[in-house]
Amino acid sequence: MILITGGLGMIGAHTAHALTGLGHQVVVTAHRRAEVPSFLAGRVTMESLDVTDRDAFLALAGRHEISDIVHLAGSIPGKDPVCFFRTETTGLLNALDAARTWGVRRFAVASSLGVYAGRAETRWHEELALPTAELPHLIVAFKKAVEPLTTHGLRGSGVQPVVLRIGTIWGPLVDPESPFFPIPPYISAVLRGEEPRPLHADDGGDCCYAPDAGRAIALLMTAETLRHDTYNVSSGRPVTNREFADALQAITPGLRLDLPPGRRDGPGDNPYLDTTRLTQDTGFAPAFDVATAVADYVAWRAGNPR
Repeated sequence: MILITGGLGMIGAHTAHALTGLGHQVVVTAHRRAEVPSFLAGRVTMESLDVTDRDAFLALAGRHEISDIVHLAGSIPGKDPVCFFRTETTGLLNALDAARTWGVRRFAVASSLGVYAGRAETRWHEELALPTAELPHLIVAFKKAVEPLTTHGLRGSGVQPVVLRIGTIWGPLVDPESPFFPIPPYISAVLRGEEPRPLHADDGGDCCYAPDAGRAIALLMTAETLRHDTYNVSSGRPVTNREFADALQAITPGLRLDLPPGRRDGPGDNPYLDTTRLTQDTGFAPAFDVATAVADYVAWRAGNPR
């Protein structure tokens, strides 16, 4: 059985769905979120867990035979950065402790494409050295620290670490007013019949539909062997705002979206995650392009608030 902490969040839920689709039993944990999305109903075992509670975390092994862990649980920073870092670090250390104590096969943990911030390249691959740079958000700062904490924390344990440098993920269960990615709020405005905030046509960058991201993580967890400890998780190509606007117009009769031309900051390329390593080791290829992702998401939102 594969354990997914934060398994009712967007990425966790889609990972759980993909794993059950591959025939694996999955137990998901959640702390504040209790509603199981419709696509997971009856497919997973649910456990309420505060990952900062070490004893409660380790007690899961008394109820489930856990073979692998995907640690995706996380919180949103408040006004006190130290409190945020303490909470996130405690949860990570408890998850690592569980992995070592239970002797699981693989331990995957969420990192972020933000760790590449400061690189001049626009195609970000795993062999690039991570720069010393000012980071845009507390979450990214923690994700950058997660990587050595995980690899060193599992050294000598026999547990294989899998660092997931996760890209810009969107789709069912995403925050429809996300402050981190402009497309969900843009689509939400269109669905409300409002004029969306203008986006420049050629701006964009890394982007991956959530079911594809979940399947990529599921393939990493179930591959017979992995040659690396770190993998980019995304679609493997940059996407522009114009592609999203065209996809929305194609499925919405009479909709006309006028985007300012070019890029807001002038000519250039949009950065994205290279997923060659992921594809080589798992065979992953995205099932959704922009058009099919937008159509699927709009259909989902017809019956769901997020």
